[in-house]
Amino acid sequence: MAANTCRRCFSVSSGIAAAADVKRLGVVGAGQMGLGIALVAARTAQVEVTLVDNSQASIEKSLEFADQLLAKDVSKSRISQADADASRARLSASTQLSDLSDADFVIEAVPEILSLKASIFAQLAKICPPHAILATNTSSISITKIAASTSTDDPTDLSAPSRVISTHFMNPVPVQKGVEIITGLQTSQSTVNTALAFVRKMGKIPSQSADSPGFLANRILMPYINEAVICLETGVGTKEDIDDIMKNGTNVPMGPLQLADFIGIDTCLAIMNVLHEELGDSKYRPAVLMRKMVDAGWLGRKSGKGFYEYRI
Repeated sequence: MAANTCRRCFSVSSGIAAAADVKRLGVVGAGQMGLGIALVAARTAQVEVTLVDNSQASIEKSLEFADQLLAKDVSKSRISQADADASRARLSASTQLSDLSDADFVIEAVPEILSLKASIFAQLAKICPPHAILATNTSSISITKIAASTSTDDPTDLSAPSRVISTHFMNPVPVQKGVEIITGLQTSQSTVNTALAFVRKMGKIPSQSADSPGFLANRILMPYINEAVICLETGVGTKEDIDDIMKNGTNVPMGPLQLADFIGIDTCLAIMNVLHEELGDSKYRPAVLMRKMVDAGWLGRKSGKGFYEYRI
């Protein structure tokens, strides 16, 4: 354990140098998380950002939302209009992964589907420069598995897999400070150094986790949400009482069911499925009601209906 801890250490000077080397960021996936990462990188880290999504409609929606967020920050005197304009000018978008051919650092933020992520990383390994860090925002999928998708026919060639890492941002990205840094079996120390330095440049506070199902945040958080759903489906309490006791009794800003709606009930289910399948413990069995709600398309805030109803 001591040797592994030492191997993952890095000096302040090397971290600063690593962050300075990141001039252009690529973000794959223009959803809520992808946009949040892109906007914070453009605004706080002040790097050029290319946001990539295969849906032009998603890109347009995200860029419109970016404009709204920047305007809100200006109206609340958090930033000046000049800073908002400069941040927006650093943010561009594309529907083609090939436009990341000059990226120094890429963060993937697409749905929690291993085959989808593997396909994207296999392409990024061929498209991006040989020095580029290839990061995933996965909240549950093995980094070692994702890194393996970048391998060549030669199992000793780790040139691409060694540059794969997870930078798991918390939602909403502009607000939450925490970022989980997760290394795969193949991840190099220089990749760790660069990732830690860059998320700090974005104004975030990194915590490191082993490549274990759910990592730290969701290994703790998702069973908590899942148990709240089980309490609801078995009649232990109403949704209001479940959320109220946790807010008023533990001083959290929102209850577990409201939080599930905010995260996305489909995302919660995907993570619980990974925990259940990978760890094989029945305590991680997803709540039946959670599955039914996903089947019904009741995904939470993003769909307009979850445990609560929302205007979209």
